Amino acid sequence: QVQLAESGGGLVQAGDSLRLSCAASGATFSSYTMGWYRQAPGKEREFLGRIDGRGGYTEYSDSVKGRFTVTRDSAKNEAYLQMNNLKSEDTAVYLCRATKKIFSRTFDYWGQGTQVTVSS
Repeated sequence: QVQLAESGGGLVQAGDSLRLSCAASGATFSSYTMGWYRQAPGKEREFLGRIDGRGGYTEYSDSVKGRFTVTRDSAKNEAYLQMNNLKSEDTAVYLCRATKKIFSRTFDYWGQGTQVTVSS
């Protein structure tokens, strides 16, 4: 079982930067791929980016590539989402996700989310 807790959200101005954190507990953090998603009111949950367990591979959606960066610190059991040049359309609840697959079994955990509001 993995528990995830996001933090760092808040109200910012367009053009600002913000870094979200996702603290993980209850399992071997480095064995999980960490992903970031967001969900705006009335919209489907959107994939933003992910980083593998060793931190050597990252992947991003086209919508945030170049503005958002996913990193992790295994010593702290934390993952991060650095968001730059924020826009009003980035307003959403941001969630982190921990996943790993061992043979045919998938382990998949979500945090509760943190609200990011970007005012123009």
